[in-house]
Parts: sequence; C-alpha cells; structure tokens
Amino acid sequence: MVLLNLWSIGHFVQWFAIGRFLAISWQLFLLLSIGWELLELILPYEFAEESWDNKISDVIVNCCGFYLGVKLRTANIQ
Repeated sequence: MVLLNLWSIGHFVQWFAIGRFLAISWQLFLLLSIGWELLELILPYEFAEESWDNKISDVIVNCCGFYLGVKLRTANIQ
C-alpha cells in the first residue's frame, strides 16, 4: 500500500474546501480528522483497511489542505 493515493487527493480537496469556506477552529478540525481515522479502525468496510503509515499520511494531507484553505480564506478577508 502506498502512502499517497487517490483517497489522499479527496482528503486534501475536502479539507481545503472546509478550511476555505467554513470558519472552524484547528481544534475542531483535528478532532474530526483524527477521529475519522480512529473510527476507520472499527468500520467493517474495505476502504477503511489501511496501514498506520497511511493513516498518519492522511492526517498530514488533511492538515495541508486545511492550512491552505484557511490561508486562502484569511488572505481574501484582508
């Protein structure tokens, strides 16, 4: 299994859009992002089966997307 895959693009786009268009805090973002990765541990679906390395890379990709979305939102406000 590779660390970055098609799901990674989806993660990035999703969190970029949330960071860009919704004013949520970093704390809520981290709760949702990490919480989802933990929830995947008990979901009985094939898409949720991945290595710990991939889960960590998902959170990093999420952070990058959210960070860039927030930066773009705050740049447009000023």
